[in-house]
Formats: sequence, structure tokens, C-alpha cells
Amino acid sequence: MPQTQNQKILNRLARIEGHVQAIQRTIEADRPCPEILLQIVAVRAALKKVALILLEDFAEQRLADALPSDNFESERSDLCKALNLLS
Repeated sequence: MPQTQNQKILNRLARIEGHVQAIQRTIEADRPCPEILLQIVAVRAALKKVALILLEDFAEQRLADALPSDNFESERSDLCKALNLLS
């Protein structure tokens, strides 16, 4: 994965970490459940976006490597396994 892509992911993860800490503070402040759940939904969406970025990079790299070789079926299988992890 290119360094710039890694940095983008690390930046996203740092923001997610901040959101998780905000959830902790919200719980400590005894805020209403809907307010906490809204923050949890935001964290889940942010993690899903990170997963999709990683999956896209995985797919591009692995399939590009597989095309000139005889490993296409193996790489396709690995990609399907990765996709299934997200469902």
C-alpha cells in the first residue's frame, strides 16, 4: 500500500480513536442513550470506510499481480474471503 494511502488510513483511525474517547466521556456524563448511539453509529461508519479503503487497495494489488500469473483463482478466492469478512 502506498505511503500516502497508509497515512490517510492512520489519520482516519486517529479521528475514530477520538470519537471513541468522546463516547466514553458521553457515557461518563450520563448522556441520553440516543446521543450515545448516534456517536456509535458514526464510529461504525468510519470503520466501515477504513475497511473499504483497505479492501479496494487489496483488490487492486492482488488482482493486478494475479493477471500475468497462474494464480488468478487463488487471488479471486482470497478477495471473496475478504469481502465476506465485511458482511
